Amino acid sequence: MEETGQPADHVLAELDERLAAEPDPHDGSLFGLVYPSGDHQLEAFILAVNERYLFGNALNPFRYPSLADMEAEVVSNVGQLVHLPDGGGGAMTSGGTESIIMSMLVSRERARARGIDHPSILVPYSAHPAYAKAAHYFDLEVVTIPLGADHRADVDAATELIDERTAVVVASAFSYPYGFIDPVTELAALAERHGVGCHVDACIGGFILPFLEQLGVDMPPWDFRVPGVTEISVDIHKYGYTPKGASVILHRDADWRDLQWFLYADWPSGLYGSPAVAGARPAAPIATAWAVQRHLGQAGYLAIIEGLMESVAAVRAGVEGIDGLAVLGDPIGPVFAIVATDPELDIFAVAEDLDRAGWHVNRNTDPLSIHLMVSPGHGPHVPQLLADFAAAVARVRTEGPGDDQDRTVRYS
Repeated sequence: MEETGQPADHVLAELDERLAAEPDPHDGSLFGLVYPSGDHQLEAFILAVNERYLFGNALNPFRYPSLADMEAEVVSNVGQLVHLPDGGGGAMTSGGTESIIMSMLVSRERARARGIDHPSILVPYSAHPAYAKAAHYFDLEVVTIPLGADHRADVDAATELIDERTAVVVASAFSYPYGFIDPVTELAALAERHGVGCHVDACIGGFILPFLEQLGVDMPPWDFRVPGVTEISVDIHKYGYTPKGASVILHRDADWRDLQWFLYADWPSGLYGSPAVAGARPAAPIATAWAVQRHLGQAGYLAIIEGLMESVAAVRAGVEGIDGLAVLGDPIGPVFAIVATDPELDIFAVAEDLDRAGWHVNRNTDPLSIHLMVSPGHGPHVPQLLADFAAAVARVRTEGPGDDQDRTVRYS
């Protein structure tokens, strides 16, 4: 820290300079990390809400009772979307990773209550790394379910792998790498037969799948209507169109929800309680999630998702119209992988050309593919994206990979 501070306008100018070197979350070039709504009025509304709650702290519900009420309403709203039964509940967290971590903590505590000292978690190969992170924190063993030919969790393999040490069975709805829904009904039934929980990671799909169902899209069962599903995580800061820091973890039963809480009173300042890893929690994500849900309502979300899926259909049709490219499988929503159907076409070289053209696409390593997460804000940019895809494929076919190959994987 400098001994003497700088004038505010100098600091802001430096921030603008630094910001100019980063991807613009509003220009439609990013396909992950941010999820632009493309609605300027909605984003102005979000800024107004954030300004009101920027300095708030959700740690103490007695000091900030309106924040506690808003959090409860957000949890209830999300629970309604995924058909949470009466008696269930949950809490908001800072994101999908924290929601998953809290879910795995609950599963560990339930396993310990059964006398299992070192529980394991049964996790599909395509599941988010947050499960491995939770296992690292909580002394759990990750047992990986291999994927079938359809890139979904192999139920037969899971049946062979589950044992008395298993604390929870995990399914994704949908998976980050491919956009596929795991066989939730079968995995939840397997978990139920063994007396353990089934956590459905709907961090990406939780604000997509309910509205696709309302639009008449046929899909396999995946939410709390499936017997044996005990917990679901849903990110609001993805396709719920609020800024980062807003997710929900939901539990079917109150006794599971109660295990999420940490309570402590053996110190001089009385009772301390928290439903998540963080103690002090920013107020703005809670207030913004509440405000956006209140403002849009189900009809508003439905309209956004309908427009989003039109953009998804245009991207998929355009990509599959380029010789040598195909979408992997038949993903249900706006997340999918693009593979090379021609073994001579270097798909990562295509991705690198897209990067040089100003796009920020991610990669999968198994199989090698370009990973896209389409948001409503991408709609106006679809024609240019497809033109650049075609140009990249043509250049790589003609010239081969460039000399400055970047083989790193970009994560969302």
